[in-house]
Amino acid sequence: MSLEKAREHLKKWNKNAEIQEFEVSSATVALAARALNTDEARIAKSLSFKIDKRGVLIVVAGDVKVDNRKFKDEFNCKAAMLSPEEVHEMIGHEIGGVCPFGVKEGIEVYLDISLKRFDTVYPACGSTNSAIQLNCDELEEISKPRKWVDVCKMKESGNLVEKFV
Repeated sequence: MSLEKAREHLKKWNKNAEIQEFEVSSATVALAARALNTDEARIAKSLSFKIDKRGVLIVVAGDVKVDNRKFKDEFNCKAAMLSPEEVHEMIGHEIGGVCPFGVKEGIEVYLDISLKRFDTVYPACGSTNSAIQLNCDELEEISKPRKWVDVCKMKESGNLVEKFV
């Protein structure tokens, strides 16, 4: 079970007891924001991509979308999301509960700078009804990202950096 994998991973930082489980679904940004009574932007969504035939996770703020040009500049390939079957097979979590905790060995995690606008964010914890509140330093320490990247843009405008830098 993915929730248990995430819980085991978070236990190394004594954060496993801080996982919130809901009576309702938190499988989408909108549902998670409603369950947590917070803004959609503060939901840390984990997007799954295929790069060189391997799965990669990029954790981004809930109010942004991937900018194809920035993605290509960063990863030297077009953005190609994994199918739901590939997500489970390659990452180790099901759609709606994907998170950077308890993923399969060798999965590279990247954190997008869109998250840095917030004191705390809410990534899922391996199930469609869970989340945890972390600050960006905690998220970085616990998810062990390869690095921070800038691969997103605001949905309504085009330049994310102007929004918070």
